Amino acid sequence: MNAIETEGLTKRYGQFTAVDGVDLKVAEGEVYGLLGPNGSGKTTIIKMLCGLLKPTAGGMRILGKPVPDKSVMADVGYMPQETAIYMDNTVGENLRLFGDIYGVPRDKIEAREAKLLKFVELADWRDALVSKLSGGMRHRASLACALVHEPKVLFLDEPTVGVDPELRATFWQYFNGMAAKGITVVITTHYMDEASHCTRAGLLRQGRVIAEGAPAELRSMTGTESLEDAFLKLARRVKA
Repeated sequence: MNAIETEGLTKRYGQFTAVDGVDLKVAEGEVYGLLGPNGSGKTTIIKMLCGLLKPTAGGMRILGKPVPDKSVMADVGYMPQETAIYMDNTVGENLRLFGDIYGVPRDKIEAREAKLLKFVELADWRDALVSKLSGGMRHRASLACALVHEPKVLFLDEPTVGVDPELRATFWQYFNGMAAKGITVVITTHYMDEASHCTRAGLLRQGRVIAEGAPAELRSMTGTESLEDAFLKLARRVKA
């Protein structure tokens, strides 16, 4: 079963087309990367799939249900690019709040809180106000909040921005571990080297998917050694 499906997904703002007829099929338990430069449509696609933006045209389904559907949103986790947690609350208060919003029993929230704060390396800042944290630390706190209800489908918009290389590697191990348990993870990034951690990747340019496949397949079809070179070669073909 596909966890995520889009058909002809399109978003226009006046005369500008941000997302142009995107068709996606993401299987359950897959780590799928939406890769492309800033402005290629990655965040717009994620926001439409989360029900935060209404598409101009096309359809979407998550776990077999059309988006938006309140019954499926409880199984979806979303970490946006921008800080989307409460600045005047502590890290721990944010986790408990998001757990309450998703209907997680308080005893389970407390158990998950310790595990998640250790994972994002914020255990020592549990009682710190978010407003007092650095940008990277806020980003990590936001990730913990997106995971507190143990979603079946997880959307992560640039989750490794502002994260040091060692912790970034830990994040990817965790994401792949989630996928091994059947959780579907969709990650946006403009760091092409990160796609090597994905099961498959869709390369985006000007709102369109110009190629899709496993990282090794994308390199093989272009005869390149890196995904960045593969993207550049594919983008030139499309432009031509």
